[in-house]
Formats: sequence, structure tokens, C-alpha cells
Amino acid sequence: MEFLASGQGVDPAFLTHEVNEADNYAVEEALRLRDESGEGEVVVVTAGEDGSEEALRRCIAMGADRAVRVPLAADEAADPIHVARRLAVAARQVQPDLILCGVQSSDAAQQSTGPALASALRMPSVCVVTQVELAGDGLVAHREFEGGLAEIVEVERPAVLTVQTGLNEPRYGTFKGMMRAKKAQVEVVEDAATAPRVMVRRMYQPTLDQGRVTHVEQSSPSEVAARIIEIVQEARR
Repeated sequence: MEFLASGQGVDPAFLTHEVNEADNYAVEEALRLRDESGEGEVVVVTAGEDGSEEALRRCIAMGADRAVRVPLAADEAADPIHVARRLAVAARQVQPDLILCGVQSSDAAQQSTGPALASALRMPSVCVVTQVELAGDGLVAHREFEGGLAEIVEVERPAVLTVQTGLNEPRYGTFKGMMRAKKAQVEVVEDAATAPRVMVRRMYQPTLDQGRVTHVEQSSPSEVAARIIEIVQEARR
């Protein structure tokens, strides 16, 4: 793997576009709800460069009805709020009654895009969802907390849900689906571009200091924290 000359990204020659793991579960859940209700359509949307259409076509092969892409330069993707605002442009055009996002991306894992999208669209949101049930004009969502705790909430639609991995079993694309995906037209939605507020300053592979070995003795949390602060301060000198 090599970085760009600017040091702000990875050379595209070393990259392939894949659907985030959690987003795979979101797509499967959308397909399941469509098939269960017997109506509606599943529209997959991404904000990215031309190469990101490969991932959209994989979703069509799974069974999605159509795909939409909002142009987004690679150096803009570090700002999840900016990404959400771009996705909102497509969402306003599609007018969905339910938006399913993966709980987090596989790379940055910031978990911010889904809630930010809900805010931009002024929709209610539920995060870390492990089960979805349609209920009339609303839905019932089961969500996960730390420590094994869970919560069941009722939400009016339209709404935004961020789904957890393990929610279902994502299907594979059929041969027929792959052929359909290959011919499918990906709609590109242009918008008045705004500048992101978060940018990557530098990407690099740090050198490993083989001579530095740090041990933190088991002690109280406050003593461990104090020792970690000392280690960080020493490393900066």
C-alpha cells in the first residue's frame, strides 16, 4: 500500500470499493422488509466517487431496485457530517419512508453519519438497532446497549435507523441479479457542493520504537491514568 504524494490519502491503485460490513446488514434488512410487506422499493444510496458505483451494483445484485450516487471527492469523506448532508440531497429526492444505515463504517467507525442524516432531514432516529418490525405507519425497533441491556421503542415513519451487524443474514447476489446489476443505470444526483469542515492532514505509517517497552502495573484506575499521562508526556519530549 502506498500513500498519495500529498500524504492525505491512499493511492487508489491499492484500493477496492466494498460495501461496509454493517451496511450489508442494512441492505438485507431493507430487502427483508420490502419482501415481507409485499410493496415498496429498495433504493441504495452512496456519496462517493465514480468507483463507489461498484458497491452500489453489488447491492442491486442482492435485490435492490435501483441505485443513486451523490458525487463526493475522496478527501471529503473524513467528515461524516458533510457526508450526511450530501446523502440528504438524494434522500429528499427519493422521499423514503424509512432509511436504514449501517451503525458505523468499516474504516473510521465514527457512528455519526446516520444520526447526522436524521438531523439534516429532521427525522426521528434510532441507533444500534438489532431488530425491526413494521407496525402500521410506524415501526418497532429493538436497540442494543452496553452490558447486555436492550430497549424497545416505537417510532413514527419516516425515520432513520442505524443497524447493528448480526441483525440478519445478508444474502448473496444471484447470477440473474448480477447480470441486472451490470446493466443497471446508477442515477447521479448533483448538488450545490459545500466544503467539509474535517480534512485529513496527513496519513503515514508510524515507525515502531523497538527500544521502548512500557509496563503499567495493575493498580487503581486513577493511578493507571496518572501513569499513562506520564508515558504520553515522556513520548512527546
